[in-house]
Amino acid sequence: MSERGHDPARASSPRAAFPFSRAMAFGLGVLRLGPQDFWSMTPRELYRAAEGVYGRRAAMSRAALDALMRDFPDRES
Repeated sequence: MSERGHDPARASSPRAAFPFSRAMAFGLGVLRLGPQDFWSMTPRELYRAAEGVYGRRAAMSRAALDALMRDFPDRES
């Protein structure tokens, strides 16, 4: 990694970056966590907290699954 936290090996990855702004808005704004509490949470804990506030998400549609499979194939085409 470079000094600014940029990893050139991941630069070409099609995976979306973690939505820190949205996560912070939810954790600090909706849950009203203090910064230390927010930053000590794991992404899984934050996800479960969101589930507690908004409920479980509905099952993924076939179209959404097909789009994910197309965007993130198990192997090169």
